Amino acid sequence: MRISWNWLRSLLDTDTLSPQQAADILTSTGLEVESCEPLEPVPGMLAGVVVGAVRTCEKHPDADRLHICMVDLGQGDPVQIVCGASNVAAGQKVLVATVGTTLHPAGGEPFAIKKSKIRGAESHGMICAADELGLGTDHDGILVLDPAAVPGTPAAQQLNLRGDHVLEIGLTPNRSDALGHWGVARDLVAALNHRTGSTHKVLLPAVDGFKQDDEARTIAVEVQDALAAPRYAGLTLTQVKVAPSPEWLQERLRSIGLKPLNNVVDVTNFVQHELGQPLHAFDADKLAGGKIIVRKARAGETLVTLDDKERKLDPEDLLIADAEKGACLAGVYGGAHSGVTEATTAIFLESACFDAVTIRRTARRHGLNTDASFRFERGVDPEITVYALKRAALLLQEVAGAKVSSAITDIGAPRPWAEVDLHFATVDRLCGMPIAPDDVARILQALDCKIAARDAQKLRVQVPPYRVDVLREADLVEEVLRIHGLDRVPIPARLMVPPVLHEAVTAEAFGANLSKHLAGRGFREVMTPSLVNGARAAQLDPAVEGTLVRLKNPLSAELDVMRPTLLFGMLQAAVHNAARQQPDLRLFECGRRYAVDAKGRVHESSRTALLITGQEGRESWRAAVRGSELADVKAETELLLERLGLAEGSSWAPVEHALLGSAVEAKRGKHSLAVLGEVKAEVRKAFGLGQRAWYAELDDEVLLALVRGQRTTFREVPKFPAVRRDLSLLLDRAVTYADLERIARQAERKLLREVGLFDVYEGDKLPAGKKSYALRFILQDPQKTLTDEQVDKAMGRIRQALEKEAGAELRG
Repeated sequence: MRISWNWLRSLLDTDTLSPQQAADILTSTGLEVESCEPLEPVPGMLAGVVVGAVRTCEKHPDADRLHICMVDLGQGDPVQIVCGASNVAAGQKVLVATVGTTLHPAGGEPFAIKKSKIRGAESHGMICAADELGLGTDHDGILVLDPAAVPGTPAAQQLNLRGDHVLEIGLTPNRSDALGHWGVARDLVAALNHRTGSTHKVLLPAVDGFKQDDEARTIAVEVQDALAAPRYAGLTLTQVKVAPSPEWLQERLRSIGLKPLNNVVDVTNFVQHELGQPLHAFDADKLAGGKIIVRKARAGETLVTLDDKERKLDPEDLLIADAEKGACLAGVYGGAHSGVTEATTAIFLESACFDAVTIRRTARRHGLNTDASFRFERGVDPEITVYALKRAALLLQEVAGAKVSSAITDIGAPRPWAEVDLHFATVDRLCGMPIAPDDVARILQALDCKIAARDAQKLRVQVPPYRVDVLREADLVEEVLRIHGLDRVPIPARLMVPPVLHEAVTAEAFGANLSKHLAGRGFREVMTPSLVNGARAAQLDPAVEGTLVRLKNPLSAELDVMRPTLLFGMLQAAVHNAARQQPDLRLFECGRRYAVDAKGRVHESSRTALLITGQEGRESWRAAVRGSELADVKAETELLLERLGLAEGSSWAPVEHALLGSAVEAKRGKHSLAVLGEVKAEVRKAFGLGQRAWYAELDDEVLLALVRGQRTTFREVPKFPAVRRDLSLLLDRAVTYADLERIARQAERKLLREVGLFDVYEGDKLPAGKKSYALRFILQDPQKTLTDEQVDKAMGRIRQALEKEAGAELRG
């Protein structure tokens, strides 16, 4: 949010603060000033340009269109300047750019003024036109000043050019009360008074001069939905002359980045940014039936807004209508039909307090984000509705010659002030320091709170309705502390930290461990949107249709549900990178997926997802690249489980999966640890990924629970040698390596340390439906060296188990 320092200073009764001092104070109160930059109405503020008096003006002897002028610059002898303007004449007061001055012409590049010779005549400066000074686009002649101008006067002073500073405030969503210069001034004065002991005040613009001029025009107002419009006020002004705003008003708006349009629109924008109260002006002659009706839109109703777009309205949209049709999307955007034009002579001026939720939903439905909706969504002060209306009416009388031609219509009951008890002991405890009770009371009163009652232990505080974020005692403590100064909280000399004998693995540490491991394995972390297309999700996996978590007010119809799986975002990331010549990818994401149960309760679960696609490895003299395959993602998943200490005791089994082919599931007891497989072709096609991809999704919550349940045990480094034995087995194609490993470990629990697959053959030389696996087995006894007899017995048990349970045949 942009705040003009000149504008803000006009609301203060002190001019002793510099812009940077004010920025520092505001930042310390929680209104973080992200930048404080000078704002110049003209680049360079015309430094080096002064008023000059043309003493003589003669035609150049060698050029018909040039003149040689002697110009008095207020000090020293007059200087000679060659000027090509047709309107230059002796006796004029002009603006002269002296030698060494840099000018910033309108629409051109800056250039420096140098001593020069023009057609043989020396020229010591330049008599300037408006466009050469950056003051406009007029180049018909030089700028001629008032004859009373004094030679030597700086141009900025002569033209009353005032520099400004713009404070860019990073406003938090809860501080809707500071969405205007008045609200910012209130915090600044409260902090300044408390910290310096001064008694400065905010100079609120007076509206005592407001009065009704006549009853020439009355617009009847009917509010049909008081919940959506708890307060609605308005009045009619006639004899309005729509024209450009005076310079002071245009300057105010330009200083905060707004483009002046006309005096009526500019006044509504001015009051909005001064007080934080949005206003809207209707052309009163275009309101059918002379009525304003605040109602919900009807089914099938449309409205053409100021951007000339016809918008189909929702029955939940709040509409400002006349007797026949809609005139404005309440609190969001005006209608084209009732908008103010140059021909407007009578207006109905609206000031209202609309329900924040209603406005937010309407703005999201129609993809609109206006200054008005931004404020109404966060909550406006219902107690300044009429004040803002009077302020705008007085300004319109001043800048548009308007007359107030109706009484103020004000519909709606005042909103009660919330009461919260604030204990002084709570203030001291939460602030970490004692703050005097009198100071607590003064700070809250400076923030417009009222003290309803007080005793030795507490205050009963009444909170103004516009502070929608102050609901409880801790909120009041925060208000006190930010004005008192967070930087004034002392740091204790000694910090007492109790020793922790045992600390469970936190979810954050667990996630960091996974990320570190995967990054070390060559994976790149991605962060994908939590919102996906519900229709596509249900089409690809019909089983999730009833479990999708749907948004009530999606920003886009294409992103209307919370993701049921991380796969969709991972595929989008893969497509994005493949389109940029990066097809070989190893991606991972730690995130959440969402589902709703039969009772309508929403559940979130943490997942870690892996995606491998494209080629594996880099081409070198040692190895060639190869295409990625299911074994790659399975090996990475197994390594991850091994790092967590969960590989041993886990088993793999085929499983049906809507999105994955050849899917297998890792389980440990009854717990599902991970599911992986090849992304089905139709799923890849739906996202535009042409190459094969392999995906795994691990259940972080199950993994974390199992890790927390583990006991750390010491395992001595083996002192005795290990023995390797190999078996070449003929198997049915349906038998998996995971089956063989499980069977072997169950058959020999004492000596078997490792099982590995080092060769696979599925050629024509084997019987139909068969394949050949070559497995290695590592056996070891931690207490002694194994004998051949012990090894042979162990291998015999393994071989018999494989033959019996897997139908394996030993190959020669």
